[in-house]
Amino acid sequence: MSRRDEVASRMAEAILKRLSARRIIECKDEAVARAAVRQLVLDNLALEERVDADARKLLLEHAKAIKDSGAEYRQLLGKVKEKLARERGFIL
Repeated sequence: MSRRDEVASRMAEAILKRLSARRIIECKDEAVARAAVRQLVLDNLALEERVDADARKLLLEHAKAIKDSGAEYRQLLGKVKEKLARERGFIL
């Protein structure tokens, strides 16, 4: 099992446990619910990775202008990721 799958499984377990404990949901088939939440988490992680890759690619295309301006790469990366995520309807 990959690291991302492992993280998604643990997150799904924790989410279901909290929702059940607070009686927000009632789970008839816990395995099916866990698999569904796990898949949602995996999809979310994949989207986040895509946003990150696109932001890095965009900054790489403008590397010379960024270097000339003296801007901080990490700050720009964060801002570009936020903008791309917002445009795509994704919350980071």
